[in-house]
Formats: sequence, structure tokens, C-alpha cells
Amino acid sequence: MDIFLKTVSALNDETRVLLLRFLDEHGAMCVCDMQNSLDMIQSRLSRHLKILKDAGFIRVERKGTWAYYMIRSPLDRFRSEALQEIRCLSIELPKVKKVSQDAQCDLSLTSVSK
Repeated sequence: MDIFLKTVSALNDETRVLLLRFLDEHGAMCVCDMQNSLDMIQSRLSRHLKILKDAGFIRVERKGTWAYYMIRSPLDRFRSEALQEIRCLSIELPKVKKVSQDAQCDLSLTSVSK
């Protein structure tokens, strides 16, 4: 029951819904690129990403000091249907503003699927 409540609680925040939609739309992304694209301070972004990770929506892949976040695959039915509903919401997503190329944030994610 604990994971169910964490999942439901994670969806009860506009920023986390935006983050899920952003990652779903753009795929795996470095924290620095999300921070720049969403104009969010790192500590706030990290807190929301941790909640989504603990709720089973996303996973993190680390390479050195870099952390890449992506939608977990496969998702169970509940999370998959929740993500499907989020896709139907009218959310204006910001454009991706990559800073990672300049900062050598270059983890190959060819094996990671949305």
C-alpha cells in the first residue's frame, strides 16, 4: 500500500506532472538540461525527481557526476495509465535548452527507451 500512496502523492503536484510530461516528450535528460530548460533551481528539481523516482515513475542513470533521468520502462499498468492521462493534458512544455554539450554531459543512451 505504501508504494501506491507514494504514486498517488507524486501525481498531486503540478511541477511533477510537468516533469513527467517533459521526460516523456523529450526522453532521457541530464539534470543540468532540465534545470536550464525548466528554469528551476537544482535543489527544487532534485526534490521533485526524487519523489517521482520513489513513486516508481522514473529511473536515474549516473555517469560520474552526471545524472540522467528517464521514464522507467516498463511501467506497471497503473503508472502507464497515469502517464497516458498526463499525455492528454493541455500542458505547454518549454523548449529543451541544452547546456550539457558544452559541459561534456555525453552519456550514450541508445539502449534506453521511453
